[in-house]
Amino acid sequence: MSTIVNIVSRSKHIFLYGILMAVLIFVLKWLQFKFLILDNSFDIYVGLIAVFFTVLGVGVAMHIGKPRVQTIVVEKEVYIHQADALDHSELIKLNLSKREYEILQLIVKGNSNAEIADKVFLSVSTVKTHVSNLFVKMDVKSRTQAIEKAKRLKITI
Repeated sequence: MSTIVNIVSRSKHIFLYGILMAVLIFVLKWLQFKFLILDNSFDIYVGLIAVFFTVLGVGVAMHIGKPRVQTIVVEKEVYIHQADALDHSELIKLNLSKREYEILQLIVKGNSNAEIADKVFLSVSTVKTHVSNLFVKMDVKSRTQAIEKAKRLKITI
């Protein structure tokens, strides 16, 4: 303890000058800040108003921007119209073979000639022949006409 007292008593002037220097620096910084505010008060007020309205705008946008969409799930029974029974009398009138009828069913499902050939294990040219015979027997010129007529005559599933 005596060593500390000795050090303080020897360097008493140094501590005193240090404390006075700190107080002086504090006073100068305070005066600088005070004059800064006085010299630039208009700029500071404009800046504070800008910050205020920016925060206000963000708050309003967050409040207004909330989605007001509500998802409502409605469960209903869906009735699927079952196809009517096949009209066998129309099938007999058209005189379609089983293979031609099978190809007509695949055409109605939207298959291409290549897909039909893969499904019924025939070559594409054979499928084209069957499609051509089908068009002649149904008296149509295109696949869409064949599909429309098959549905109208109720010969497809």
